[in-house]
Amino acid sequence: MIGLEFVLGLYNMQHVELAEKLGIKKQNINMWVKQKQNIPKKYLPVLEELFQVDKDLLSRELTELEKLEIQKEKLKKDLQPVITKHEKRFQIDDGSNLAEVPIYDKKEINSIENEIEKEKLLIKLKEAMDIVPYNPYMDTYKLLVHLMEKSQHESILHKTIQALAHYLEVLPEDITTDEAQEEYEAEIFEIFDDYNY
Repeated sequence: MIGLEFVLGLYNMQHVELAEKLGIKKQNINMWVKQKQNIPKKYLPVLEELFQVDKDLLSRELTELEKLEIQKEKLKKDLQPVITKHEKRFQIDDGSNLAEVPIYDKKEINSIENEIEKEKLLIKLKEAMDIVPYNPYMDTYKLLVHLMEKSQHESILHKTIQALAHYLEVLPEDITTDEAQEEYEAEIFEIFDDYNY
């Protein structure tokens, strides 16, 4: 689905309504949406202003992440949420590892932020799996998926993953949940060292 078609649906706007706003025939909008004709350059800035969407996104297929980002911006425009606080969270998409994430007073915004984070994780997981053509650790990925399906709420899974992240220096040492986690990591690191990992 191209960006223009997506935003028309998001704004619940019919082709004829957009045509009237642009002073053109409905058939033009139909041709643009069906990609039988490019959106003329003179209309792109008008559409960008109307929908608050980057003009480059309007005439091409959107990724799921782009759709979510567009939805978030529309929600922000409609709901005008207020940031109630910031939380420090581990991030994999910016080199800093820890980022200040805004928490809004509207659950719809927080929910779509969560969906965006999930989509980014899926993209990163696919990229990680595609690093080598034949991944020798495919069974490990399968096991991780199985663990997430069956045991994602088990504290030992979270403690072990965080411990591995510290051991492999993916997470800085100062990112920890509590004293119990530090004790758990000290014990597991001792086991790793005993077996020369």
